[in-house]
Amino acid sequence: MPTRPAARLLIGPVLRRVVETRATVWVETSAPAVVRVRTPDGAGGEAATFRAFGHHYALVVVDGLRPGAVTPYEVFLDDEPVWPEPGSSLPPSVIRTRRADDPTVRLVFGSCRETTQRATARRLPPDALDAYARRMMAAPDPARWPDLLLLLGDQVYADQPSPTVRTLLRRRRDRSVGAPPDQVVSFDEYTKLYLESWRDPEIRWLLSTVPSVMIFDDHEIIDDWNTSTPWRLEAHRQPWWSERITSGLASYWVYQHLGNLAPEELATDPVYTAVRAAGDDATEVLRAFGRRVDAEAVGYDAALGRGESPDAAAVAGRYQWSYALDVGRTRVVVLDNRCSRVLDRAHRAMLPPAEWAWFTDQVRGDHDHLVVGSSLPWLLPPGIHHVESWNERLAGSPRPGVAAFSERLRRALDLEHWAAFRRSFDALAALFVRVGTGAVGGADPGCPPPASISVLSGDVHHSYIARARFRGTPVATAVHQLTCSPFHNQVPAPMRPLLRVGWWRLPSVAARALARTAGVRRPPVRWRKLAGPYFGNAVATLRHEGRTAEVTIEGTRPDGTLHTVARRTLTG
Repeated sequence: MPTRPAARLLIGPVLRRVVETRATVWVETSAPAVVRVRTPDGAGGEAATFRAFGHHYALVVVDGLRPGAVTPYEVFLDDEPVWPEPGSSLPPSVIRTRRADDPTVRLVFGSCRETTQRATARRLPPDALDAYARRMMAAPDPARWPDLLLLLGDQVYADQPSPTVRTLLRRRRDRSVGAPPDQVVSFDEYTKLYLESWRDPEIRWLLSTVPSVMIFDDHEIIDDWNTSTPWRLEAHRQPWWSERITSGLASYWVYQHLGNLAPEELATDPVYTAVRAAGDDATEVLRAFGRRVDAEAVGYDAALGRGESPDAAAVAGRYQWSYALDVGRTRVVVLDNRCSRVLDRAHRAMLPPAEWAWFTDQVRGDHDHLVVGSSLPWLLPPGIHHVESWNERLAGSPRPGVAAFSERLRRALDLEHWAAFRRSFDALAALFVRVGTGAVGGADPGCPPPASISVLSGDVHHSYIARARFRGTPVATAVHQLTCSPFHNQVPAPMRPLLRVGWWRLPSVAARALARTAGVRRPPVRWRKLAGPYFGNAVATLRHEGRTAEVTIEGTRPDGTLHTVARRTLTG
């Protein structure tokens, strides 16, 4: 009888959720195996890998961790130790659990990371996430390490891969008809993006040690993904699009979203249940899942466009990428800004009604701070905000020429943020007012509103801090937009003056007047910049201590070290 080839660890371990005395650890292996995670004090767990598209994965639930402890761990494949790697000079990978009375919460966040300079064709500034990991490794102090790493989009670039991946694509002969020669399309091609990015030594160690949650943005699929109905119709006419969207969503579920689920949520996730029940091969399960998710969004918009009410059962059964979690006394809600958008012109929204209702329910409760993870900034430079709202109104014009021009402008300038979904922009402002005044809170009517509300975002390839104030309503809770982008990319030099000018008063007044000519109403919120814009590579830390909040943005120097470019107290 032939023996099974010994499995190797390809990617991981990636430490994902840590909930009280349990944690999840994700891995990719080269062959089928039983993956075991063990700690010196007897905590551990195991899971058999599942196979999809010829690749092997496992998510191990680790039980029995001690509260308030820092516990090193090892990973075994079929009882063979594979992590830490023999002879490794890296510090031990650990799982840190919180004490129930710990008042401090540290969240590190950012977005937009091309692979390191060793693999990219452009001369980019040093990678901020690499620099953060190197600093942690140089002086390991788990007591000061972050509780959570929030990766807010563009973890990989399917439409702008590195020269290494582009060379691989040119050599492949089994690609979809008409597939772009320099973009990934198949699931197997997506795996090369993650292999290249997450096997970076510094990133590999960081992900093995700091719990992480993630959400996609457009480049995990393609630039401007779901910006409008015309965009979607054009994409679906491409002969390779079906494989691209199916593979993109399936690979995102495997590599990113699966780990967002807490241990107790795994049993109720319909996709994970189907994958585990598929036996030797879950390929068709994930392929069908990718097709269904895209079809759900298309079908919902098509029904709205015909003036029909989408079937309630179908809407309730849609897969949801948004999720929520608590870290100490901080509630974190991470929103899908891409896949579930409503694009019908009369109903444009960032989230469909059922998911918005879920979101409003998640912000309730007795917590000291509310954090909303949104890959796209809620508050842009005011001048750009007004232009986006103006463009959205004209793109819905009944005059074909005006609508077509506005659609071209939308794509050319990436006018697709919350400001271009004014229905959702205004609804988010109204929700923050209700939360910040205590109108939406916990079951105890005496429960105070949170001390801070922070919207964490990326996407725009520069960093800034902005404070929001609401027209006509005194809101005690401090509300801020905290944008940190990119980890490793850059904004084109010609765009930088425009992004600075967008904060200036006179250009903003002119842009507001332009929006008014199209009938765009005044926003219900005013905001001003407290710091930035900063155009280098950066990583940000949001720190909560009791009911106080502080944010720090750090940029990279040419030598690859970090320095503080902005620090602001957000409360008091």
